[in-house]
Amino acid sequence: MIKGRIIKGVGGLYTVAVGTELYECSARGKLRRMKLTPTVGDYVEIIVSDESLKKGSIENICDRKNILLRPRVANVDCAVIQFAASNPEINFDLLDRFLILAHTQAVEKIIICINKCDLLSDSVKEYINRIYSPMYELAYTSATGGLGIEELREKILGHITVFAGPSGVGKSSVINSLIPNMERKTGEISRKIKRGKHTTREVELLEYNENTFIVDSPGFTSLNLDFLKHEDLKKYFKEFAPYLDNCYFNDCSHISEPDCGLKAHVGKEISIERYDRFVQMYNELKQRR
Repeated sequence: MIKGRIIKGVGGLYTVAVGTELYECSARGKLRRMKLTPTVGDYVEIIVSDESLKKGSIENICDRKNILLRPRVANVDCAVIQFAASNPEINFDLLDRFLILAHTQAVEKIIICINKCDLLSDSVKEYINRIYSPMYELAYTSATGGLGIEELREKILGHITVFAGPSGVGKSSVINSLIPNMERKTGEISRKIKRGKHTTREVELLEYNENTFIVDSPGFTSLNLDFLKHEDLKKYFKEFAPYLDNCYFNDCSHISEPDCGLKAHVGKEISIERYDRFVQMYNELKQRR
């Protein structure tokens, strides 16, 4: 058996990259009996049945780091949360919700990308730097002018990266800038496996180099956090971590209890704006429960 990575899946057939070679593989029946579904991003072991036609079968699925459900892709270790400086303006409540969603999916590296950076005011940039730079990597880009693209590319090297953010912020333009000739590359894959590109958007890994891929997908398609317990929300605000065990009450909600070790740091190490958004989301989740 040889080991490769699934970069595309359509109709029960999977494109597996082994080095520079691409194999069209089906899944062995034993995987279905074990209720294991091969997923784009999976490392798999395959047996080649026809080397000349590049055909084979998936025998085993290797352990996953994680698996996202929307889009369904495995082993993602980087998320770029992208907003635009203008048209539409940055919604910081929405930004925090995207960050929380990425954390719940066990994504190791999270980058906040502000596109159309040439339209960004100094005051908003200072606000972003002050609140988010202690916790996250920041990237300021202009897909049309090429600003910051090389810096962002360096940040995602060696990772499988998914992009997320609201519509209209230029995610496709940034991805096109990061991976030159993207459409040509996807066309080459389709020709190699003698199968046309589906009209339905399928999840696909676009390769920049052997160890760097971008998920060709709209990104996280849902910001519904109802699956999250209100008691667990505090875990996904990174700046809260040093202070969660400093409260008088073990089950402190960090909302209304006295002697709260976390609230003592609001306005200092914890920004008032982020704390206020935490309280708003906490109350929303609690009411829905």
